[in-house]
Amino acid sequence: MRWTRAAGRALLVIAVLLVGWTGFSAQPGTVNGEGRGPMTLVTAGDLTDYLAPLLEDWNAGHPDEPVTLVELPDSADETRAQMISELRSGSDRFDLLNIDVAWTSEFAAAGWIAPLERDRFPLDDFLTPVVDTATFGGRLYAVPYITNAGLLYYRADILRREGLAPPRTWAELARQAREIAPKYGLDGYAGQFLPYEGLSVNATEAVHSAGGSFLRDDGTRVTVNSAPARAGLGFLADGVREGWISKETLAYKEEESRQAFQDGKVLFLRNWPYVYALANAQDSKVSGKVGAVPLPGPDGPGASVLGGSNLAVSAHSRHPQSAADLIAYLTSEHVQRQVLTEGALPPVRADLYDDPALIRDHPYLPTLRRSVETAAPRPKSPRYDQVTLAVQAVVQDVMALRQSPEQAVVRLSRELESIARRG
Repeated sequence: MRWTRAAGRALLVIAVLLVGWTGFSAQPGTVNGEGRGPMTLVTAGDLTDYLAPLLEDWNAGHPDEPVTLVELPDSADETRAQMISELRSGSDRFDLLNIDVAWTSEFAAAGWIAPLERDRFPLDDFLTPVVDTATFGGRLYAVPYITNAGLLYYRADILRREGLAPPRTWAELARQAREIAPKYGLDGYAGQFLPYEGLSVNATEAVHSAGGSFLRDDGTRVTVNSAPARAGLGFLADGVREGWISKETLAYKEEESRQAFQDGKVLFLRNWPYVYALANAQDSKVSGKVGAVPLPGPDGPGASVLGGSNLAVSAHSRHPQSAADLIAYLTSEHVQRQVLTEGALPPVRADLYDDPALIRDHPYLPTLRRSVETAAPRPKSPRYDQVTLAVQAVVQDVMALRQSPEQAVVRLSRELESIARRG
């Protein structure tokens, strides 16, 4: 049961189904000075039950600064909506927020979370790309707590039988998915292609892998109308047109695609690290037959999009100093180790990815580290909810073959320019 619940938690960390943006407000001052006492940590539902014991340890050592855990609904969009409702009202109910990495820019721009002092946290010990997810406008507004990066899962038994190495490039992936999968009655390649946040992630990975981007400069500069962006969207469109991305997979989210792969229906799967243990569990039809490598790109390994969550101090917290100390505790080495071993979630501290004992129990760690180190954050924008909806709508039309990649980047550039102007 532990890994099934871990899968749910991992999905909560990476899923972002965003609702309306509320606009800018004055930025709060950096957390400093006084402000100690009891706290409340708010998060999406802890499906692995690992977090409560960690907080009990904190409370035992900090009797004057105890923390109460508030778990919001399991759905990421409901969690975000309830957090925003409290923050927008000026409520001091929450001191510390566990937020999706894609929410950091929005929460910072709206003035809902307070800037943090960089030297208060061991940022140099973290995997480098994850720190960027916690910044906005050149300032640190949160601290990375859990990370995530996409991996390419494959049927190792089939590739061994064919005498092939797992694909490193788009051309190799397309050829193997197109030529080998039908021989075994399998779909070639699956990702998360339903129009929701997962489609934005898959599209962003394709565009980044080709060397392109959607936005720069914290959402103020639109860059999507480019040859690399056309190439990235073209990779996805070609898969559908050539049949190695089946039309059935266009309705997949994380769990649908994971289940299809685990049931032995797909040769290649793009998904998050939580899949590895589930696919190799005793009840899996592909147990012991699964490998994982970094996502491919045009000429070699591509780029994943970072998932995960960050810890931020509410701008309305009565005890921000205690909240900042709790962040330091939750990102310490021994707690981050438990994030992996007890919560089955990828930690942010780099040294844990080199630990032989952890690698023995979690053999995908070296691959995951490579994926995280070459990953990029989702487009930063205070209107990310509108950005991701625009991306989803356009990419859906591309993968449904209703619009060419050339037409799509022009349309998306126009829509993102409109969003940027409003921001």
